[in-house]
Amino acid sequence: MTVSLSPDDYEAPLDRAVLHAREWLDSLPTRPVAPAEGIENLESAFDAALPEHPSDPAMVVDELARLAEPGLMAIGSGRFFGWVMGGALPAALASDWLVSAWDQNNGLRYATPAAAAIEERAGAWILDLLGLPAGSAVGFTTGGTMANFVGLASGRGAVLEAVGWNVNRDGLTGAPRVIVLAGAEVHSSVELALRYLGLGMPTLVAADDEGRIRPEALADALAGVEGPVIVSLQAGNLHSGAFDPLRESIRLAHEHGAWVHIDGAFGLWAAASPRWTDDLDGVETADSWATDAHKTLNVPYDCGVAIVARAGAARSAFTAHTSYFIRDDAGIPDPMDLVPELSRRARGIPVWAALRSLGRSGTVALVEGLAANARALAEGLAGLPGVEVLNDVVYTQISLAFGSDDRTRAVTQALIADGAVWMSGSTWRGRAVLRISVSNWSTDADDIALSIDAVARAMQAVDQRGLTA
Repeated sequence: MTVSLSPDDYEAPLDRAVLHAREWLDSLPTRPVAPAEGIENLESAFDAALPEHPSDPAMVVDELARLAEPGLMAIGSGRFFGWVMGGALPAALASDWLVSAWDQNNGLRYATPAAAAIEERAGAWILDLLGLPAGSAVGFTTGGTMANFVGLASGRGAVLEAVGWNVNRDGLTGAPRVIVLAGAEVHSSVELALRYLGLGMPTLVAADDEGRIRPEALADALAGVEGPVIVSLQAGNLHSGAFDPLRESIRLAHEHGAWVHIDGAFGLWAAASPRWTDDLDGVETADSWATDAHKTLNVPYDCGVAIVARAGAARSAFTAHTSYFIRDDAGIPDPMDLVPELSRRARGIPVWAALRSLGRSGTVALVEGLAANARALAEGLAGLPGVEVLNDVVYTQISLAFGSDDRTRAVTQALIADGAVWMSGSTWRGRAVLRISVSNWSTDADDIALSIDAVARAMQAVDQRGLTA
């Protein structure tokens, strides 16, 4: 059977997609956050043999929306606080639709000049907003894990080159061992990136009660190692939101000849606001940084941002050479020279759209608004009997306990079962906690009030079962 397609064939399915998208977005302010159906029911709903013949595209879109809707989590809701996941700003979402329609493989500047130019400008705006060195390499990755991978890979090559080892040519077998030092509360995405790079687990350095690396402990750790060293610091602790003491830590590391990478998946965006100038003092003196635009900046998934001060180090780690790549003569790195992928969607375009729509003041207001909502939530929840806020709420993260670990876990489970909001359980400082991440641009005072009420209901439900503190 021959399948005949024409440009007109896009009209009906796109119209249906717009309808279903609007229905979904319209439902977010009032729908429960939790999915209505679990994975077993969804697997059953999609358990069908591959059709033998083509189907009407508009019907396929309708079927997809109908079957998927019960299993969708309202991550874009202002009441979603489960993980550090932002929503989607209007301009970012609409531009992401265009990214799919344009279907540009943004690898080469010569081949996809519009996508490359837009991403280059978005990268320049990010450097400007965050006060990072102009001329740094900016690459757009799938997320924070691969953004950390880019920074750490650049550092691996640089510190090995400094001791006379070419890792691109000779690999790691027989190379001097690269020691990686990181705070005791390093995020798992850094550990994962190090595994990908063949560097193994980091050597952990003592941290304080808020998860901040202790400079004196870092100094001792640096004094105890020889050879190539990478130091991984943190801008935004997963549980407390706290920032490592950057200037002193970076100075110590550089005095030892170390490469300094900063994992700032959500917290690096605080550099856009003067409110966190002291917390992020010295951030610009590091060698590489990782962050996510699909977190604090609220662009659609997926979009990590990898920044490397020495563009040559990133290019050395990722540039591929083959005869069929068409390079321009400007000497400017192609997008594929700065990230692990040769083929990828132009994920930096929604970043451009988000920043273009917000402007500098709007970006600052977005960041400050998330932190203000976190403080309001923490204050409201602290007013409930038996609730303990465990961290200094310095940014967008809150960690709560409800007495014993068993009771905290029970309240978390009751809250998730209630479905009105979504907050996730975790373990921090040896205690079970309910962790709240405020990341969505649309969260407002009503969402905060409803969320506090939901936690109170969960506590009441646990109390009715007789599980006291």
